[in-house]
Amino acid sequence: MSREFPIGLTPPDWLVRNLRPQQAPVNRAAMARAAIAMAVPLAIGLATDHTAYGAVASMGALSGVIGDTADAYRMRILNIAVPQLFGAIGITLGSAVYGHGWVAVAAVTGVALISGMISTIGAVASVSGLLLLLNSVVGAGLPLPGAWWLAPILVAGGGLLVLLLALLAWPLRSGVPERVAVADTYRAVATLLGGCGDDRTAAYDTARHAVTLSLNHAYDLVLAHRTRQHGQSPELTRLLAQLNAITPVVEAAPAAHLSGTPLPPEIPAAVRHLASAVETGYTGPIGLKLPTPTTETARAVDHALRHAADVVTAPDIDPRGIDDASASPTLDFARAGGAPIAALRIRTARAARNVTLSAASWRYGLRLALCIGAAQVLVSLISVPRSYWVALTITFVMKPDFGSVFSRALLRALGTVAGLVIAAAVLAEVPRGWWDVPVMLLLAPLIPAFTPRGYGYQTAAITPVILLLSDVLNREGTALLLPRLVDSLMGCAIALVAGYLLWPESWHTRVGDRLADAVADTARYVEGAFGPDAVDPPARARMRRRLYRDLSVIRTEFQRALTEPPPTGRLAAAWLPLVVAVERIVDATTAARVRVRHGAAPPSPPEVDQVALQLRELAEGVREAEVLVEVRTDLTGPAGSVLEPLRQEVAAARAIASPR
Repeated sequence: MSREFPIGLTPPDWLVRNLRPQQAPVNRAAMARAAIAMAVPLAIGLATDHTAYGAVASMGALSGVIGDTADAYRMRILNIAVPQLFGAIGITLGSAVYGHGWVAVAAVTGVALISGMISTIGAVASVSGLLLLLNSVVGAGLPLPGAWWLAPILVAGGGLLVLLLALLAWPLRSGVPERVAVADTYRAVATLLGGCGDDRTAAYDTARHAVTLSLNHAYDLVLAHRTRQHGQSPELTRLLAQLNAITPVVEAAPAAHLSGTPLPPEIPAAVRHLASAVETGYTGPIGLKLPTPTTETARAVDHALRHAADVVTAPDIDPRGIDDASASPTLDFARAGGAPIAALRIRTARAARNVTLSAASWRYGLRLALCIGAAQVLVSLISVPRSYWVALTITFVMKPDFGSVFSRALLRALGTVAGLVIAAAVLAEVPRGWWDVPVMLLLAPLIPAFTPRGYGYQTAAITPVILLLSDVLNREGTALLLPRLVDSLMGCAIALVAGYLLWPESWHTRVGDRLADAVADTARYVEGAFGPDAVDPPARARMRRRLYRDLSVIRTEFQRALTEPPPTGRLAAAWLPLVVAVERIVDATTAARVRVRHGAAPPSPPEVDQVALQLRELAEGVREAEVLVEVRTDLTGPAGSVLEPLRQEVAAARAIASPR
């Protein structure tokens, strides 16, 4: 039976969004790795009478467990090994300035600036920057056992133990995660086709967004592992060809949806059949039972689906026909025109140059350095029992790619309180010694189990583990609990003030230039599809993929903004329909292009120019608008034109936001 809150006690929507757990499958393999990697160092330390060394190695294993999120084995090497290197550097720097007063304050603040800047490069760099700063704070605030070089070795060794456990099954499962990702993309497309022509537009939009996310993930996973020459990895070449082959099916879906007639159930069933063939690596004959197409839209779907079936079941794939650039234009290591992948040295230099010249990276680095510097100064001036927890809390809260600073501060505080309840029971009732090993075997798996649920759940799982390891080093028992709570709340408060409220860009949410750029790119996409200077199909595919990827990122950012209190969340909710409207404009353009390719009359140049002009005016309005202003737009054109649905979508978008 559902319960309703009294009117005055109804929780605000932003709070409900923050506390609602995310749905995610349980990764039992990651849970097993966490238990073994964090308990074994403790057991070895106890057996050799070097318990403190075992605790430090378990801390390194904790970092590896947090980074153990990749699907593919090759990516696990990057996600775990590279951040561990930065973590070892961080703990070395921190230990070097331990006990040096203001020198330590300046050094950790400088590390925070560098950490914040490199965190803007990408996912691996973000985790590397996180561990660089985290371990610097720990080294500068906590006396570590042994010589200066021992702690970095122990920390890196603990993380590499996680990597070793993660790679044990590689010889048996090489390529399996990539195949699963491609097969999941086919299944997402099948769901999309099953919803075509349905009156529930929101359900179709959700399915299309899921396809975009699945394509992004699969392309990134496959292209990240491509070797330097095309022919050296037949398995990855095949998977990339299969991903490219599903693209025409995705392009045909908007045309099928706009037709208003649901597709026969045999079509999504056929795509699911192909997904099974992709996942198992089957290359034999497939008997597709497809209905005879009778319209231009049906012919487009039938043609695209039969092409995908030919590629999936082809015994050999010619690598010369694979265009990586059209597959995923946003990846730095993708190739254009068959040129080799850029060398690691070149990519590193390019990333360093971009970070150095990027205003966004400097802005985030300065925000993080300001917060860390304020925390270090504060704990240097007043007596704080566990002072390094303040900076640790700020480091976790101030991760822009992990979510809203406000939301993370709130969830950090709530998760800490929940974790302290578990830690209190452990520290009060479990004696230190060999009992720590079975306790760690029980607590460590909770980290990978709860992390996908949300940041608050992750904090609740990590807190008792950290406190147990800290007690192994310091033997303070339950005396750790209250200082940990106070320090965490202090860190959250500093992050909210110095990293959030003092930076209007973080709490004055408006759509900004990014969505305006997407609208302007949509205008170019329309011209590239129908204008006098129409681009070739591979270039058009790159434009469409880039548009959908950018819109997916924008939608994710708005979803994060919805978790913030008014006015930020309320403004984000008002702007989100415009993101959906632009996605539908791209859909309508793609549908029109598919119809022309399969027999419909092409639009006239004046009609194309009119739509492109309206889109550019919309982009200008998005840049200038602080609030949404409805503007009536009369887009006329010949009856029955392939651009008629596109004109309707542009008019709908103009009715959401335009210049005053």
